[in-house]
This record gives sequence, structure tokens and C-alpha cells, in this order.
Amino acid sequence: MKYLEEYRDPVLARHLLDELRALATRPWRIMEVCGGQTHTLVRQGIDELLPAGIRMIHGPGCPVCVTPLETLDRAMAVAALPGVILASFGDMLRVPGTHTDLLSLRARGADVRVVYAPMDAVRLAAGHPDHEVVFLAVGFETTAPANAMAVLHAAHLGLTNFSVLVSHVLVPPAMTALLDDPDCEVQAFLAAGHVCAVMGWREYEPIAARYRVPIVVTGFEPLDLLEGIRMAVAQLEAGRHEVENQYARAVRRAGNTAAQDAIRRVFRVADRAWRGIGALPASGLELAGEYARFDAARRFDVAGLRPVEDPECIAGAILTGARLPTDCAAYGTRCTPRHPLGAPMVSSEGTCAAFHAAGRTASRSTS
Repeated sequence: MKYLEEYRDPVLARHLLDELRALATRPWRIMEVCGGQTHTLVRQGIDELLPAGIRMIHGPGCPVCVTPLETLDRAMAVAALPGVILASFGDMLRVPGTHTDLLSLRARGADVRVVYAPMDAVRLAAGHPDHEVVFLAVGFETTAPANAMAVLHAAHLGLTNFSVLVSHVLVPPAMTALLDDPDCEVQAFLAAGHVCAVMGWREYEPIAARYRVPIVVTGFEPLDLLEGIRMAVAQLEAGRHEVENQYARAVRRAGNTAAQDAIRRVFRVADRAWRGIGALPASGLELAGEYARFDAARRFDVAGLRPVEDPECIAGAILTGARLPTDCAAYGTRCTPRHPLGAPMVSSEGTCAAFHAAGRTASRSTS
């Protein structure tokens, strides 16, 4: 694939590591926000190859992991209703709720279907007018434009049997919540390139200035991450705190204005609960009033839900970077990808899944 192997060149990777060793004069702690970046760092062993003292803190950038338990329990309760088709991306099906998961619910007869795009759910609704079709709309700003377009298209078609269960979260409020924590150790951020491809990076500039933290917009390949880390360390060593863009091949400062317009048209900013973290003000999206008729949470009154997290799971501490997966007593034993206790062991972007896939144990982990 063109422009992929070039970003995995081991010779260039060694050069970047040498530059980092020459540049760093003291310990630094950098958080990568995105779970996809975490998987690259861990899978390629980059976090273990960094110069001594440079520590990566794995952040809450996995949309599956931060989807609140109450949303999952509500989705399962709705899916169990007669005449309902629940459509979801496949990575949500094995995320544990309070009592079960969507995959197990499907095995017991619920009509839960995997789709590959929100518009697939709209087509399901158009093709099954005798069913209520509910799409589980989760994710950061990256997936919001496609979900917005699905709602707009459903409105254009006049569909009355389509709705979305929204659990969109926003990156900047999560960053500020972390930085406001008196125990926060983060000194710089690697921002998620795909989020910034949609939103640009202007909204990060006040954060960098207020908290005096460098923020580097970074891609997902090994050389992207190594260069992003080098850029962050260079700022830290120089006492600078700016937003820089490593991912210039995909991201512009203003982002994708058409995608932003779709988000603003369909959604409005709202308070949002994050799994393992709690409620953060103005940290998510909900349907705007004009499109409230497509809100599955309003359409289906599922009462009596009492979400309860597994007491063994330390997902909250892992998602905020306070703990590593290998700090969890259940990691790799009672909690595995086949039998997960929490979302970070399920998702393709979850930190626990990344550590487990890389064979990390408590004795080997140095990140």
C-alpha cells in the first residue's frame, strides 16, 4: 500500500530514537490520547524503546471503552424488545454490560446486526418498515459526521422507524479534566490525527496556552508516533507550549468544515458520562431539538436499569493513565479478550487488549 511502508521504516525509526536520546535531558511524561496510537506503541514496542525517563501515559481515547455502562444496558434492553433491530459496529458486541453483552443477547434471539456504516442502519429501516431500527451511535468527533449524515438522510426519507442511541464524546473536555486533576502527571499530549482531521486543532490552542502543555497532532504509524514524541520533547526541553501538527498529510488547522457543519446541524454539546471516569460537563453530543424525534433514549422508555460495574475492573484508572493493565489483579487471568471484565480488554483500541496482544506481563512492562 502506497505511503504505508514508508512510515514503518526501521532505519528512520532508529534515527528518530537517536535524536530523542540526544534531545532529552530529563524525564518527561507524555500522554497519547488515541487508543489506536496506544496499540501501535505497544505492538511495535516503541514505549519500551524510548530513552530512559520518557514515559508514555495511555489515555482515554478508545470510544468503545468510554461508552458508559448505562448506554450499553439501555441498548441491550431496547434490543430485547419485540420488533426491534439493533444495529451496531462489531466492536461493541462483546463489551460487557451489567449482566450480559450484545453478542450473548443475539445468541438468545435478539435481532442485533453488525453494520459497517451508519447509513447501513438507515437502509435497514427503509427495508424493514414493520420494525424499529436503532443504531448505537458511539465515538469521538471522528464518527460524528457520518452519524449526523445518517440522521439527515433518515429525515430526508421521512423514516419514522429509525432512531439512534447517542453516546458521542469530545476530546478537549477530557484533556482539560485530566489536567485539572491535582494528581495529573501529563506534561504533553499526542493528539489523535483522525479527530483533528475532522475538527482541526484550533480548539487545542487554548488548552496548550492555559495549562502550558505542548500538544502535537500525530498520526498512527510508528514513524508518526516517534516524530510526534520527538516534537513534544523538543517543546518540553525548550519550555514551549504550542500546538504542532506532525500529521500534515491529513490534518489542517481548520479541519473539515463540511463535516463540522453536519455535526453542528444535527447535534448540540451536552454533558456526558464516560465509563470508568464519570460525568464530564459539556463533553459530549446529543441530538439537537429539530432531530429529537430520532433519539432512541426518548423513544424507548426502558425503566428500572441499575448499571453496576464489575468491582474487579480498574478500567477508570487505566483510561485516565493512572494505572497500567498489568497493575490489575485480574489482567490475563480472570480478564482476557475471550472473557473480558471491562471494555479496555475488548476493544481493538483498548489498552488492556493492546498489552495482552503484545504479551505484556507485570515483569516485562516498563512503560
